[in-house]
Amino acid sequence: MKVFLWHVHGGYTNALVQGGHEYLLPVLPDRGDDGRGRSQTFDWPASAVEVTPEEAADADVDVVILQRPEELHHLAAEWLGDRDVPTVYLEHSLPQGRISEMRHAAADRRDLTLVHVTHFNALFWDTGTTRTRVIEHGVVDPGYRYSGELARGAVVVNEPVRRGRVTGTDLLPSLNGSVPLDLFGMGTEEIGGIGDVAPPRLWNELGRRRSYVHPIRWTSLGLSLLEAMHVGMPIVALATTEVVEAVPPEAGEVSTSVERLSEALRRFIADPDEARERGLTARRAALDRYALDRFLADWDAVLEEAAA
Repeated sequence: MKVFLWHVHGGYTNALVQGGHEYLLPVLPDRGDDGRGRSQTFDWPASAVEVTPEEAADADVDVVILQRPEELHHLAAEWLGDRDVPTVYLEHSLPQGRISEMRHAAADRRDLTLVHVTHFNALFWDTGTTRTRVIEHGVVDPGYRYSGELARGAVVVNEPVRRGRVTGTDLLPSLNGSVPLDLFGMGTEEIGGIGDVAPPRLWNELGRRRSYVHPIRWTSLGLSLLEAMHVGMPIVALATTEVVEAVPPEAGEVSTSVERLSEALRRFIADPDEARERGLTARRAALDRYALDRFLADWDAVLEEAAA
């Protein structure tokens, strides 16, 4: 099939374009949010093809994947014109606000399929009568990179100051009580972090730290957590959203108690052998549940259903 989609989330799109279709990616001269084109970080296959607005207007498109309300409301029509193209809406995020008001922009639509990336998301979004599916994440395996040579924890979070309690920024001092934490991600420099580091260097840097820490209260399911598991890191994570499904108890410590998480982090730092064993369990669990082949097969089924 020819699948038209915007390059919105780099890690997710990196997995999706590994499939057996041709992926048409809008590109604009500034490579901004509405026209990033091919990844400048990952080595994508030749089947991921950039298209300008002029090329998109004449392109054969079998299915369009939308990921943002503005794509649903106007961008798809601006790029593809007034034609009836089978549509899938891919929702990456959790709803915000009062639970009774968590209504999706694509609710009560009979002309599309809505795909959630976690069962937790599907539980919390109100999509009305729209046909919905869940496709759990798939990850392009970065390989086992764990050494744990640095007796430190690693955190990956973007914009920790602006997002505050959502990302658990307020919890970092407690978790950092006796174990130094290295923060990676956009905007972490504001609180003494390392800043945004692109893969594969990021995976190498994570693997040098003894444990991965996931303090985020309210997020869909961070790909950085799944990548850390693939790298082979033991996990210390808040038991929120989809984390309790993704991280088995043997892979580290998952709890709503910050005290328990702090104790586990100190234990992993003090016991490299336990940390390594927990990390190997985390890697096995991630390879099993978030395998790329399963992910792409699930997407094939949804695309075929939509096109039919």
